[in-house]
Amino acid sequence: MAQTKFKSVEEQLAYLKKGVAEIIREEDLKAKLEKSLKTGKPLRAKLGVDPTAPDIHLGHTVVIRKLKHFQDMGHTAVFLIGDFTAMVGDPTGQSETRPPLSREQVNANAQTYLDQVFKILDREKTEIRYNSEWLDRLTAQEIIKLCAYPLARILEREDFRSRLAAAQDASRQNPPFQPFEETITPPMRASFPDPRSIQGPHPKRQASISVHELLYPLLVAYDSVELKADVELGATEQKFNLLMGREIQREYDQESQVCMTMPILVGLDGQRKMSKSLDNYVGITEPPEEMFGKLMSIPDSLMWSYLELLTDRTANVIENLKTNVQAGTTHPKQVKVSLASEIVREFYGEGAATEATQAFQRVYSDRQLPLEMREITIKRALGGVFFSYEKQKEIIHSRQLSLSSSGVEKWTRVLASLEEVESVAKAEQLIKGNGLDVDGKTVTDPGARVDLNLSAAYIVKIGKKKPPFRIVVEGVEPPF
Repeated sequence: MAQTKFKSVEEQLAYLKKGVAEIIREEDLKAKLEKSLKTGKPLRAKLGVDPTAPDIHLGHTVVIRKLKHFQDMGHTAVFLIGDFTAMVGDPTGQSETRPPLSREQVNANAQTYLDQVFKILDREKTEIRYNSEWLDRLTAQEIIKLCAYPLARILEREDFRSRLAAAQDASRQNPPFQPFEETITPPMRASFPDPRSIQGPHPKRQASISVHELLYPLLVAYDSVELKADVELGATEQKFNLLMGREIQREYDQESQVCMTMPILVGLDGQRKMSKSLDNYVGITEPPEEMFGKLMSIPDSLMWSYLELLTDRTANVIENLKTNVQAGTTHPKQVKVSLASEIVREFYGEGAATEATQAFQRVYSDRQLPLEMREITIKRALGGVFFSYEKQKEIIHSRQLSLSSSGVEKWTRVLASLEEVESVAKAEQLIKGNGLDVDGKTVTDPGARVDLNLSAAYIVKIGKKKPPFRIVVEGVEPPF
């Protein structure tokens, strides 16, 4: 087997450190790289994920990209699917017990996750593992050995510590013993005061810590033992779990892994972490034009961290760009266009990136309509019931709309019924913020109405991030 040819330790370190929040310990990483260079043996860089949801956004890709950087440097990228631990539930950052998933849910999510991950990682050079391979077969004796770890250390976790404090506060406010109602006879009940009359509601049981949650960090730490990990990657909020792996490896007579944490990606609003629930995210399966438009909407100040965390550009290249922008020789929009194009290209290819760039130029710079637009048709059936249908990839998707039978309806309710906005309240907020255009005119009145009794077509633009779409109103029965 031919030895891998590595770059110098200094070059590798400079590339691998880009965008990193913390390395524990950097001198250990340097020593491992030196040994790898000398022996020709690649390091084993591990990234473990629990597939708790099927889709990922750009925020999830930050740490995946860092695994790719190890791959770029000739090291072994180990992508670990936590199919066993996903059924336990990661308590990290949780204020209450996270419900475990079924094996079927985990397997379905894992496959979708992998399809998306391989848009970043080299499929042929990635070692895919599932921690059920070893955790499923752990004996009771082996689990007891793994649990021979100080409880006080586990309870040092911030989320455990805060939940434990909350539970202790609740226990001081409520009697530790409450008789079970179903076991109390009527004469006995008279001797017990009604708890509801003398105290507030009981704290939620979820505020306490379940035993299986204490096992979670031990199980993910044991993954590093089985994989003989040299480096483990994770977000900053996973630091405790990574350090546990470092300690557990020593207990099993292995050299401790290096822990490398990555920052949390700030969302499109420039303030909070990227999250689907906050609607400030970019999904990696979104259409290219929508992805491009969202990336162009970020504040200028945010594009530097996006270049650092979402691309493979070196620190020197990014610093030169920043210098040019500050000197006025490069416009920030040029940098942002380049960033958006690069990200779209990675997920969809050169052609899609070019088309998305041109579409953005046509719609947002030249103020023209896109060549192709989504089209939603609204039709009225007998009895005044409205339906909508939209053609997507040769399939017509239809739904009944919750609209007034009179046919004269507020735009806010129409958009909420079409699920183009989350709710009527959100649509009202959008209009108050001048975020809704109809046929090129900004709608300023949240009470503005549209007559669905009349056949018409409307070009609708919601916010700055989403491309416009067409609503066609027809007064005929739905086509089914």
